[in-house]
Amino acid sequence: MKTDQYRVKKGKKARLSDWNTDDNGGLTKEEAPALDAKLSEELFEWQERLFAEGKQALLIILQARDAAGKDGVVKKVIGDFNPNGIHIANFKVPSEEERAHDFLWRIHAQVPKKGMVGVFNRSHYEDVLVTRVYDMIDDKTAHSHLEHIVNFEKLLTDTGTRILKFYLHISPDEQKERLQARLDEPGKNWKFNPGDLKDREHWDSFTDAYQDALSTSTDDAPWYVIPADRKWFRDLVISQVILDTLKDMNPQYPEIDYDPKSVVIKDLK
Repeated sequence: MKTDQYRVKKGKKARLSDWNTDDNGGLTKEEAPALDAKLSEELFEWQERLFAEGKQALLIILQARDAAGKDGVVKKVIGDFNPNGIHIANFKVPSEEERAHDFLWRIHAQVPKKGMVGVFNRSHYEDVLVTRVYDMIDDKTAHSHLEHIVNFEKLLTDTGTRILKFYLHISPDEQKERLQARLDEPGKNWKFNPGDLKDREHWDSFTDAYQDALSTSTDDAPWYVIPADRKWFRDLVISQVILDTLKDMNPQYPEIDYDPKSVVIKDLK
């Protein structure tokens, strides 16, 4: 599966309208299980190599509007990995301690160590999205934050951490359907937050803020705009991008200092 069409080009002003939220890449839902099984098997193998090598790290950033599927991606895609090599961080409203530091302080503390795959379910980009839409910061501060983010991510990539940034691109109609499902199905009531409707009223403002955030796409820390109306296709594209990146990182199993064939494991009596 080719994924370059979902990648935001470096130095290009992104427009979300350039990507179709219900794209299926020419595939059908019936084809998805076989493709998913193959991707899952390969992802597990390459993550194992990354963990064994212990010299590089991969940071996956998930950003999206409400109900676009961040938790679903964590469950479906990241759930295929060995949990020993995964670190997941979820950034909510900053605590009093976190507000007493710069906005990247709490983020840096959650960056994955060598050998690990880190997942940010929401991230430092919240500080140029929610804060901007609700006038907690002005445009000048937002652009200053974006510059700091670019430099922060360069620090990470320069020191062995590859970064993948995914924006899950959902349509207003699909979001409405999923939010309504949270109200209609008792088992999903806990997922509904009345504040989600307030954010929905600011759809266009969030679009503008996201488009500026997507401008931080670079060669080593690219943004991908992932069609999210079809959950099965969303997961396939993200899995493929992660797999391609792990292969490009090319982690190697450590060399051993013994001959496995010479080792004899004696029976216990």
